[in-house]
Amino acid sequence: MPPAPEGADSTARARRIAATLALAVLAALGAQAVGLPLPWMLGPLLATAAFGVAGRPVAASQRLRNLGLALLGVALGLYFTPPVVALIGRLAPAIAAGVVWALALGYVFYRVLLARHGGERATCFYAAAIGGASEMALLAERAGGRVDQVAAAHSLRVLLVVTIVPVALKLLGVHGLDAASTASATVRPLGLLMLAAGAAVAVWILCRLKAPNPWVLGPLLATALPTALGAELSALPPGTSGFAQLVIGVALGIRFTPEFAHAAPRWLASVAAGTLAMLVVSAGFAALLARATGLHPATALLATTPGGIAEMAITAKVLQLGVPVVTAFQVVRYVAVLTLMPVLYRAECRRVGLRP
Repeated sequence: MPPAPEGADSTARARRIAATLALAVLAALGAQAVGLPLPWMLGPLLATAAFGVAGRPVAASQRLRNLGLALLGVALGLYFTPPVVALIGRLAPAIAAGVVWALALGYVFYRVLLARHGGERATCFYAAAIGGASEMALLAERAGGRVDQVAAAHSLRVLLVVTIVPVALKLLGVHGLDAASTASATVRPLGLLMLAAGAAVAVWILCRLKAPNPWVLGPLLATALPTALGAELSALPPGTSGFAQLVIGVALGIRFTPEFAHAAPRWLASVAAGTLAMLVVSAGFAALLARATGLHPATALLATTPGGIAEMAITAKVLQLGVPVVTAFQVVRYVAVLTLMPVLYRAECRRVGLRP
């Protein structure tokens, strides 16, 4: 049988990506029609995950995902006006408490996983951490853990959090409580060009430095800095938020494959049960934090819930629930967890008399 033409694989992949995007748009419209919260993320996420688990050939474009993350970073950065920055400064002790809470929650979850599954200490430790999937999987691999189980645990955790939390908030009628607004409500071509240039330079610098999550953090920092100094460059054009949600939802959904569904069901069941338990106790912690700081409980919940930066920030933005506060909590926690987990893992190994 003659070999396939050189461009056949790339053409087939492009067709799969296009078909997946078409499915995602239909799913988003369907989710919007039935009143699902975050329809442009949850619709594509759930539809892509369902097709992926069923073995259908779904695919996502890494370039579109990165563009969506960059747009999200810019959108979040526009909220960091001088009054908001002053508010976040006053919330510094609460943000630190959120970091401590995330580390403690992850450690308790690790001990539960270890008790139920045993043996794979590095796998349980990094699977339980409240951090990014790819970053925790890489750290687990360096420590001799199972990358597949760590990645599966984080994918399932994010899926559950990003589905349950927005639906619960919508059922409770919690939305539109955010008094904060972006620096500018007007689209200005020159300002938009400056935002794009700043975001591109920031992404390039962070990529060169091999910093984690450069496609969100770079544009976020590049936009937040001039905004915090009082500059009102431009709003983003209409539709960018929906586009960002759609491509991020698809990128999350394609993680769910037939292999994911059939691999280590007992492990996934433990992760699911642990995630639900973390959501419950995080709601209690958020209530206490809200009482101590004056934040709305829903904002405190999104700020401290065990989700990811992109997913929780999108939830806060769409439901208008303290976008900059949620973003600040999530970004600081993300950096702290990523930085501290290897140190804490070595300390845990020393505690039990093992060599890390």
